[in-house]
Amino acid sequence: MATRVNHWIGGRSVEPSSGSYHQDVNPTNGGAGAEIARGNSEDVNAAVESAAQAARGWHRFPSAKRGRLLGDLARAIRANAEALADLEVEDTGKPRAEALGEIEVGAAYFEFYAGLVNLPIGDNLDIEPGQHVYTRREPYGVIGIITPWNVPLNQAARACAPALAAANVVVVKPAEDSSQTSVALARLATEVGFPDGTFNVLLGLGPEAGAELVRHPSVRKVAFTGSVSVGQTIGHVAAERVIPLTLELGGKSANIVFDDADLEFAAKEAVRGFATNAGQVCSAGTRLLVQRSIHDQFVKMVVDATRTRRPGENLGPLITRAQYEQVQSYFEVARQEGLTAEIGGDLPNDEALQGGFFVNPTVYSNVDNSARLAQEEVFGPVLVTIPFDTEEDAIRLANSSDYGLVAAVWTKDISRALRVADDIEAGQIFVNTWSTGAVQTPFGGYKHSGYGREKGIEALNHYGQVKCVVVKY
Repeated sequence: MATRVNHWIGGRSVEPSSGSYHQDVNPTNGGAGAEIARGNSEDVNAAVESAAQAARGWHRFPSAKRGRLLGDLARAIRANAEALADLEVEDTGKPRAEALGEIEVGAAYFEFYAGLVNLPIGDNLDIEPGQHVYTRREPYGVIGIITPWNVPLNQAARACAPALAAANVVVVKPAEDSSQTSVALARLATEVGFPDGTFNVLLGLGPEAGAELVRHPSVRKVAFTGSVSVGQTIGHVAAERVIPLTLELGGKSANIVFDDADLEFAAKEAVRGFATNAGQVCSAGTRLLVQRSIHDQFVKMVVDATRTRRPGENLGPLITRAQYEQVQSYFEVARQEGLTAEIGGDLPNDEALQGGFFVNPTVYSNVDNSARLAQEEVFGPVLVTIPFDTEEDAIRLANSSDYGLVAAVWTKDISRALRVADDIEAGQIFVNTWSTGAVQTPFGGYKHSGYGREKGIEALNHYGQVKCVVVKY
């Protein structure tokens, strides 16, 4: 019998008011997965009201005690890492090592923000004699957090940790395809002592539960990670309600390799950049811009490195059937556009993987930057290579995109690296590495990749609002 997963509201497991459940699909074989509570407006109201009741008490919690609870949750995540990995692998099919790595990062978020709760929350302003003027940063109250299906626990931790550290309470609506670890995370929060109602998880489908969460009058800020189209829809509702948003949306990140780079290392990192989590990463480096003088040589190195990524072994499946079908539709687009697949562009020929949502890692070479596969986010292990001639050419191509989440520059000329980094329109730039950065580094996009910042001290600024107090004496 399939596992049934319920909401976590007010510090306890709560069945859906309708009695309805959503049937997940196991992405490794296409079979039945867990049954996830299908929330409706009644469930949304219960979760938000529970959070609203807890908000004032949590705001008045001593900051040091709040920090200790965040640290306790980090330790609980690490102590339960194996069990959490079981749930993550069940929902997503990703290699266990990847799941464990993401869970460790989730723990690191709570650990990091545990150390920031005592930072100054305001300033004294020198205006004139006889006036004492100061500012303070106060919590919004109830934060609605909507997370995607690709890295479930990690994404929940990334938003919840700073929100809770800033004395807000949270209602998390995870993607219906990978909800189990978010509920497990909230359960751990309750077990280590978070007051009931501070950490709630609402389950269900986006149009039914997620949309109602954004509309709820007691939700005072929303943090969303997902597609541009859904982000735009949420943005319309938020504009009508006049509430702030943090939007972390899609990407088509440029990975720029100059002819003086360490090509062997750059090739391995290029594969890590586009194939990690089977390419289901918003910051994936899926546009590989290579200086023309080394293009063909470097593409061969990348293809050789790509052969080490094997579906079903160290390359997981696409997590949803819809995404599996979308990536295949891009293979067809590539054929129609006459693109050359140096490797992949098809499905694995392995009976053991039949029924699962596996695709072969794919590299298309010598692609024009105007091609659909160079402009649209595929969200799968699909890389395009684009030759360039000059530094100016590389910058122009990198910025010729609706997205601006991350980018990388590979060169031994540090002056050139800094010039290019300055001119690229993206929220995070890597030089001679491909890394999503530590939890201390701010993360967010330009253009259609969204606005606001997660991670780092900057995230705390997005989870508080400034009050100015003027005292005449």
